[in-house]
Amino acid sequence: MADYNSTHHQNTSSTITKETALQALNTIIQLHFEKTLEKKKSVDQQKKHLYQLFQYFFLFLAVVFAAEVQSTRLQCRHCWVPIGLLSLGHLIFYVAVAQTLRCINGFKYQRRCHKLTLGLATERLRQIRLRMGSGEAEVLGDEFVEIHYQEPPENYFGKFKRNWAVHFGFLILIYLFMVSSSVVLLCF
Repeated sequence: MADYNSTHHQNTSSTITKETALQALNTIIQLHFEKTLEKKKSVDQQKKHLYQLFQYFFLFLAVVFAAEVQSTRLQCRHCWVPIGLLSLGHLIFYVAVAQTLRCINGFKYQRRCHKLTLGLATERLRQIRLRMGSGEAEVLGDEFVEIHYQEPPENYFGKFKRNWAVHFGFLILIYLFMVSSSVVLLCF
């Protein structure tokens, strides 16, 4: 058993040539570059979806507001109908925006991880090329080529929280404005 363990430990710290290391790092760089572009496209698609949601929501608000203005039969005692309709519309819109922002933030986080990993792999590739130019040994250890998936620091999430706060603060202001304008239109 002792022979197996000593043989096993000797085989795990293998060496590779610089050409193999270059090829491996180029593959890693290509993969993370493609993933970065893919996540960027996904973020762009989700942002388009978010803008469409806002357009539909404002169209809905305009229809409700126009109905309140043009209606001669709605009175103050009926103000609960448009307020309930506005509340339901805001709730549905809130859930849709929350889901879309969750997707956008997830794609942005993944993109940032791929960009950090891409940067590390590019730096390692540059170091290998410098070694090749200086004529150092042609063999490298595995640890030099091994690139772990990089993640941003914890304070990176603060950007997402600010984004959520801006969107939902805006939604609350619009809700308050629509409810108060409905009450003013119907009761005064």
